[in-house]
Amino acid sequence: MRHLTRGQTAPRNIPAERVDEPSIGLEPRFIDMIFAILQDLQRRNGKSILMVEQNAKNGLEFADVGYVLVSGQLARAGHGANLAADPEVDRLFLGE
Repeated sequence: MRHLTRGQTAPRNIPAERVDEPSIGLEPRFIDMIFAILQDLQRRNGKSILMVEQNAKNGLEFADVGYVLVSGQLARAGHGANLAADPEVDRLFLGE
């Protein structure tokens, strides 16, 4: 199982973690577990989490604020749940 790496935030005492692709290469049964661990870290420790995630559904459902990039350009921004339900986001990812 791939390990999550912690961002180097201690020197500036910032209550945040950086997480890069937490679900990449994981079996589907582990993906929900990883997001539950991140949510627990966020809730119990008051940590903000800056995440880059290609699994748009899970990433946007987790996010308070989400940004959808297409070819490196900002295509959409907003509340994660709103973006997850936005048909335009589906179109951007599926190319329909």
